[in-house]
Amino acid sequence: MRSKLYVCIHNDSYAASLDLRKIYRGIPDRTAEQLGMVRIIDESGDDYLYPKDCFARISLPMVVQQELKLAA
Repeated sequence: MRSKLYVCIHNDSYAASLDLRKIYRGIPDRTAEQLGMVRIIDESGDDYLYPKDCFARISLPMVVQQELKLAA
């Protein structure tokens, strides 16, 4: 299972769980995608469903992705 990266672009109603402009890992979930949601590992360290429009999918250079994995 390969995770995707997202940046939070708004956190209306989710301020306690999501930080604006923070990069989050997303977990592939076809059912969630069909519902317009994404499964995100949030500030609690657990994964939850959030509206897709709270995020923008991003792509980072491989060296940055490796550093982020090491920091986790």
